[in-house]
Amino acid sequence: MALDNVTKEITGSAKASAAAIRAEGDAEAARIMADADAVISDMRTKEDKKLKETVEQLGRQVLSSAELESKKIVLSKKKEMLEKAFAESLAALESASAATKKKQYKQMVTAAKKAISDPKAYCAKGESITAADIGVSKLEKIESITGGLILESKDGTIQVDMQYRTILQTVWDREMKSLSDILFG
Repeated sequence: MALDNVTKEITGSAKASAAAIRAEGDAEAARIMADADAVISDMRTKEDKKLKETVEQLGRQVLSSAELESKKIVLSKKKEMLEKAFAESLAALESASAATKKKQYKQMVTAAKKAISDPKAYCAKGESITAADIGVSKLEKIESITGGLILESKDGTIQVDMQYRTILQTVWDREMKSLSDILFG
């Protein structure tokens, strides 16, 4: 029986040692799992933060891009409106009554006589005025003019462009800021 007692003692000691080793292994496994969970949690927090920052950055980029596209569309529409206003203004000048044009042409000639004493004039083919009507020495009607006059010295060295398109473009360019403020506030 002494052998049985020794066997029981060895078996008990082995079981106790095995239980201690198992407990130590379980504790080590729990510690490793806790460390792994902490690392995973830290990585998840960092990745969530990085994802949030990326989403915010993309949102800002999309918003910025949309605002830029919106501004382009608005500017394009404003440009169209300005071009339409220019074209309508020019059409109104060019389609004025013969009496109105005659009066305007006389004023153009009077103004040009400061630079050219006895000018000859060029006007649109469809005009119903004569050289005497506007006070010039000679009047030629040409295709390239749609409204207004080109006044020239007899020797051709001095030329004053008083076509409606030229005058309107000059005023338009000089007053663009004011025009834009009036049209678009």
